[in-house]
Amino acid sequence: MTDEASLQKLDGVVDHVVYTNAETGFGVIELAVGSELLTAVGDFHGVEVGEELSLTGKYVSHPTYGQQFKAEMFERRLPATASAILRYLSSGAVKGIGPVLARRLVDRFGDDTLHILEENPERLTEVKGISPQKATVLAESFRRVFGVRTVMLSLSQLGLSAAQGVQAWKKWGLLAADAVRENPYLLCDEEIGVTFPQADRIAQGLSLPMNSRNRLRAAVLYVITANLNNGHTCLPRDKVTHMVLQVTGLDYDQAEMMLDLMLESGELLCYRRGKEFLFLPELLLAEQYIAERLAAMLGQSFHAEDMDKLIARLEREQGIHYAALQKKAIREAYENQVFILTGGPGTGKTTTLRAIIALLEQQGQRVAIAAPTGRAAKRLSEVTGKDAGTVHRLLEVDRQSGGRLLQFQHHERNPLKVDAVIIDEMSMMDTMLFDALLRALRSGARLILVGDSDQLPSVGAGNVLKDMLDSDCIPSVALTEIFRQAAKSLIVTNAHHIVAGENPVLDVTDRDFFFLTRHTPETVNQTVVELAAKRLPQRYGISPFEDIQVLSPSRKGATGIDILNPMLQQRLNPPAENKPQVKYGHTVFRVGDKVMQVRNNYDIVWKKENEKGVGVYNGDIGRILSIDRAANTVTVSFDGRTAEYAIEQLSELELAYAATVHKSQGNEFPAVILPILGGYDRLYFRNLLYTAVTRARQMLILVGEKERVEFMVKNNLRNLRYTGLKYLLQQEVLGKSE
Repeated sequence: MTDEASLQKLDGVVDHVVYTNAETGFGVIELAVGSELLTAVGDFHGVEVGEELSLTGKYVSHPTYGQQFKAEMFERRLPATASAILRYLSSGAVKGIGPVLARRLVDRFGDDTLHILEENPERLTEVKGISPQKATVLAESFRRVFGVRTVMLSLSQLGLSAAQGVQAWKKWGLLAADAVRENPYLLCDEEIGVTFPQADRIAQGLSLPMNSRNRLRAAVLYVITANLNNGHTCLPRDKVTHMVLQVTGLDYDQAEMMLDLMLESGELLCYRRGKEFLFLPELLLAEQYIAERLAAMLGQSFHAEDMDKLIARLEREQGIHYAALQKKAIREAYENQVFILTGGPGTGKTTTLRAIIALLEQQGQRVAIAAPTGRAAKRLSEVTGKDAGTVHRLLEVDRQSGGRLLQFQHHERNPLKVDAVIIDEMSMMDTMLFDALLRALRSGARLILVGDSDQLPSVGAGNVLKDMLDSDCIPSVALTEIFRQAAKSLIVTNAHHIVAGENPVLDVTDRDFFFLTRHTPETVNQTVVELAAKRLPQRYGISPFEDIQVLSPSRKGATGIDILNPMLQQRLNPPAENKPQVKYGHTVFRVGDKVMQVRNNYDIVWKKENEKGVGVYNGDIGRILSIDRAANTVTVSFDGRTAEYAIEQLSELELAYAATVHKSQGNEFPAVILPILGGYDRLYFRNLLYTAVTRARQMLILVGEKERVEFMVKNNLRNLRYTGLKYLLQQEVLGKSE
C-alpha cells in the first residue's frame, strides 16, 4: 500500500504520448509542467496530446532513464485554451478530425471549440468542408471519446485499475459504470479480473445489501472457480455451501437456496455419486465427453498378422532385446485404439515408445507425437528422433475464438489428419485440454498415452491419467523392471525407493545422488547458491543457466523460491552499467536473467530463424536477451524462439534460477539442487519428492536434513482432487453406478 503522505501532485499538459497499451492502459507520457518537460509512467488509458492532467504519485529513479514521475492515479480535464485544443484535436483523438480540420475549427471557434462540438454541433457547418451530415458524425465521435473518459474516470473512482476498467469498457461500453454500480459482482469475470473480495468492497462502498442474490451467486462461482485452480473439477455440495458461508457470512438456507436456483438455471450441473457433486457446466460436459469417447474407442481393435515376427524385426533393427512387459506394451499399443504406457525412470519406457512409433510407421500409419509443455516436447523429440510439439501446437489455438474457454482449429469438424497420436507426460494433461484432444481425433485414430502416475498431477483442473488408470477400464501396461544400466544410477534407484515408501540412500558420495546436511535456512540457502554459482560449474564444467536448476517444494518460506531467486540472481547476474534492467512489482528483471513463463499466452508472437509462430506456455524457461526502455519492451529467448514482451506483460514472467517442483513438471535438467528443510507439512509429501528427484538427468544434490527427507517419504497423503472422470468411465464401460 502506498504511503499517502509521501505522494505529490503534479499538474500539466500532455506534450507527447511515448507509449501506450490499449489492452492494459499502461503508458509513458511527457508532461509539460510550466517550462519543464517531465516523463510520467502509469495507467493512462486513452490519454491524448493536449489534455490537462492532475497526477498523484511520486518521483522514482530509473537506472537507465533517470528520474520519472510514477502516477498512482490521475484526473483529466479536456484542454481549455485554443492552443491546447489544437494539439488535442490534431493528435487524432476524435475520429474524422486531423491536423488540417483541427486548425480550421480552432481558427473559427477558439477556446469554445470543444463546447461547440459537444453542445452545438450544427454550428460546425460554419467551417469550410463540413456538411450537416459530417457535423453530426464528428459530434457523435467526440461524445463517444468524452463518454469513454467519463466511464473510465467513474470506474477508477469505484476502485478498478485501468486494466480492469479497459476490460469493463470493452464488455459494456458507455453503460459500464452504471452496470457496475447496479451489480459490482458482474466484475467477477475472468476477462476483467476482479476477485469476489474486491467486488465485495466495491458493493460495501456503494451501500448495497449484503444478502443480495447477485452477491450470493458471485460467491458460489468464486468458490468453485477458485477450487479449479486447486485441481478440482467439481466439489461436494456440502463443501460448497460451507465455503460460501465462510466468504459471505450469510446463513445456510440462503446459500442452499442460491445453489438450487443455479442448478435450476443450468449455471451449475450436478452429478450424484453417493452425494451431490457440483460442476461448472463445461467441466462436467468435458468429463462426460472423455468417458463416452474413450468407451467408444474401447470397442475397436486392430490386429497384425504375426505380431511376434514384427516385434522380432524391430529388435533386429534397433539392436535391442525387449523384456516381456515391453513386448506386451508394443503389442497392446498396436492392437488397441486407446492404450496407456506407464513406468518410472530406468524401466525402458522411452525404448518401448520408440519401438511403438517404428512399428506404426512401418505399417503405414501417420503418427503425431506431442507433450503438454514446450520443454517436455523438446525432450520427446530428442529421445525419439521425431518432430514433437506441444499439444496446443498440435491442435492449433484458434486466436479468433474469443470467450473465456480456449478453442482450437482442430475439432470434430476439422480433425487431425493422422492415424495415431502419442502424448507423453500425461500426468500433466488437464481435463479441458484432454477433452479438446479427443474432439480433434478422427474416427478410427489410435491414441497412445505415456506417463508416470506417481508424479504430481496437472496444474489445471483434473486428474486425467490417474483417473483413467484407477478406473481399470483402459488397456495399460506398467513397466516395473529397472534395467541393469539404469540401476547404476542412484537417482533411478532412489526414485523407486521413494515410490515404494522406502527411504532413499543418502550416504553414497561417488554416484549421481548426493546429500549435504545443513540445519538452518541460512546455511541451506548459502550452500544452494554456492553449488549453483561456483562448485558445480567449476568441478563439472556445466552452465548454471543451461544445465543447473534449483528446485524447491514451496514458493514461500525460508528456503522457498521467493528467497532463493534474488540470491541466485545477485550471484549469477549482478547489476552492471551495461545490463539494462526494469523493475516490475517486487521483481527486478535484468538482461541475462533466467526467467519462466507462468501462464499460457496463446497470442504472443515468437521467431526462430526463418520460422514464426505464436504461443509461449506455462513452464517454458528462457533468458532475457534485451530490454528496450524507450520502446518499453523485453525480449526473451525460449530455446531459440525469441518473443517480445511489453513491460506490463512482465506479470507473465518470473525469475527461474529457482523454480517450484510443481512448475518443473515435464522438464528434465542435467543437474538439480533441491533444498529440503522446514516448511508447511502439507507441501512436503512423497510424490512431490519423487517428482523433484526424477527431474534430474545426471546429478541430484539434496541440501538440508535427513529427517525432513524421511518425513516426505512417509507422507503419502496426496492432495485429494475431486473429479468425476473415474466414475463416469466406469459407468460408461462397466455399467457401474452408485
